[in-house]
Amino acid sequence: IFVSKENVELGFLVTPFIYARQGNMITNNVTRLLQSRKIPFTPFELPPEKLGALETARLLSVPAGQVFKTIVLLRERPGKPILAIIPGNHEVDLKLVATVVGEKKVKLATQREAETLTGLEVGGISPLALLQRGFQMVLDRSVDDYSEIHISGGQRGLNIRLSVQSLLQLTNAHVALLSRSVEPSTSAFDSL
Repeated sequence: IFVSKENVELGFLVTPFIYARQGNMITNNVTRLLQSRKIPFTPFELPPEKLGALETARLLSVPAGQVFKTIVLLRERPGKPILAIIPGNHEVDLKLVATVVGEKKVKLATQREAETLTGLEVGGISPLALLQRGFQMVLDRSVDDYSEIHISGGQRGLNIRLSVQSLLQLTNAHVALLSRSVEPSTSAFDSL
């Protein structure tokens, strides 16, 4: 599905259409993984620039809480980096995450650290692109509010809607309280 940022900004009603052929869809390791495991998903093609979760939600006309962003976190001691998957209208709570993963402290990776660790550009970091990369994955419990959520498709310009059950099955993420709600204009973590 292609959503034009310009059409949304001009106030046109954007009616997504589903690609009739796979050849028209962006194909990458994430989409191939989902197809090979026969996991139903809907791809959404977005403008290729770095978009935050709130902007993505606006373009897709879905609640901001249904678009989840992937935050890369580092442990104080040596160990696996952490992917905290949280709603777009929330910010990560480092103390909550530290407790969930059994650490005293965790810290937010810089953009450069996140891109180096994941091999992906910020704005395109997806837990599904990092399944074999040694990250510990945790998912905010607000995911229980939805049967399907949106996540990055592993590159800028690609968003994937899939069932929460499928995401949990693929990532083995631990579900826990990881974040707190913030006003859209105050989230420092929106674009990560």
